[in-house]
Amino acid sequence: MRVTKMHGLGNDYVYLAPAREDERDWPELSRRVSDRHFGVGSDGLILALPSTVADVRMRMFNADGSEAEMCGNGIRCLVKFAIEEGLVPADRDEVTVETLAGIKTLRVIRENGVVTAARVDMGPPNFDPASLPAAVEGPGPVIDLPLTVDGVELRLTLVSMGNPHAIHYVDSDPAEFPLERIGPLVEHHPLFPKRVNFQVVQVLNSGEVKHRVWERGSGITLASGTSASAVAAASRLRGFTGGRVVDHMPGGDLVLEWDGEGSVFMTGPAVRVFDADWYET
Repeated sequence: MRVTKMHGLGNDYVYLAPAREDERDWPELSRRVSDRHFGVGSDGLILALPSTVADVRMRMFNADGSEAEMCGNGIRCLVKFAIEEGLVPADRDEVTVETLAGIKTLRVIRENGVVTAARVDMGPPNFDPASLPAAVEGPGPVIDLPLTVDGVELRLTLVSMGNPHAIHYVDSDPAEFPLERIGPLVEHHPLFPKRVNFQVVQVLNSGEVKHRVWERGSGITLASGTSASAVAAASRLRGFTGGRVVDHMPGGDLVLEWDGEGSVFMTGPAVRVFDADWYET
């Protein structure tokens, strides 16, 4: 089986382009290829499939085998993969992708004819807690929701970008926060019946934030496009930032734009690392 390793800011995935969506156990395959000692090593598996409503369809599985609605870094790489594999025309400047979070439109960015990045219409943020879902009564937005986890007091802002996010703001460098310990406890907290992505964010100024993320189903990752989109929307909603923000993550920077209404737009790189043959054992 031919596989391709790609990453967006170190948020890495293994890509496949099956001719059809057969009965293969995709969650199990994701667990196996994602293993960083016995597999390829990745944050998950992404399938590029035919679509009847868009140029290509995306299925995305986390490293633990769970299926997610979509992935912001992964979808940029998917478009690069689809163009380079001939799944969509090579000269296409705009590509639509069917996901479990709806159809996303991407503007392709090239350097010397090679796809190097993309600008993604991530769709509008949703601040209704029922959209995550979260066991919180009443309408949103939910800001500074108190939650104590293993002795750590959190104040959560909740945002859905088609997948669920819980954001905690800190005054110091997010690297100092015990994300390895607190992240899985927030992800699996009963407050979030379908689990949640957890972000720790430091606002640097009105145009810059810094954040780390614990991703639902994958753990700590170097970057997350949906998380960055949620952070940009939450930060503008709270008056911390303006309409354009650079999000500094351990894997690098994403540029986010949100005018307070409509879609969040995310711009970032897409990198092809290698192609290989995966042998079933």
